[in-house]
Amino acid sequence: MSARVIRNQQGASAVEFAIVLPLLLIFLFGIIDGGRLLWDLNRLQKATQYGARMAVVTDVVEGGLSGTTYVGVNVGGVILTQGDRIPASAFGEVTCNDTACTCTVTPCPTAGTYNDTAFDRIVNRMKLMKADVDYGNVEVVYRSSGLGFAGDPNGMDLSPLVTVRVRADNRLRFRPLTTPWTSFDLPALATTLTAEDSAGTASN
Repeated sequence: MSARVIRNQQGASAVEFAIVLPLLLIFLFGIIDGGRLLWDLNRLQKATQYGARMAVVTDVVEGGLSGTTYVGVNVGGVILTQGDRIPASAFGEVTCNDTACTCTVTPCPTAGTYNDTAFDRIVNRMKLMKADVDYGNVEVVYRSSGLGFAGDPNGMDLSPLVTVRVRADNRLRFRPLTTPWTSFDLPALATTLTAEDSAGTASN
């Protein structure tokens, strides 16, 4: 009787399947998580592109950028006159978050009014691509490009590089399906474009 039981192989497939199933599920959900992660990264990168495009064609967040004239400004021992190109050394870097703008690299333009409507407009455009982007996740950085003309009659003198990025200290998080009790930060992605007219409220 016992020998017959030992030789009996009925149910062996079920046992083997039960052993393999957990590994198969982990592998399957791992593939799904990999796809979800790439999808999230792509949407986040596209969101920064949407935000940067909005930032370069609409009103600047730091009002001092549009209000500063460089006619008569001494840059490296040279007094700029009407129509002179503004050198890169004339302007450092201004970083704007959801509450204020600060000059992070000198020299700085004349401080102006913080335009929270312009900042919100950028973030709202980003939300069209990735809805969980929040105002606290985003920074807009203006830095010198070596472009722009003193006393430009058609707009602001400066033509800065505009970077829209995810803040390194407040990034979005990804939660895997395989380990839903854990999560990790997505990278602080960014997109940089050169400012265009930097005036108005709409973007194509």
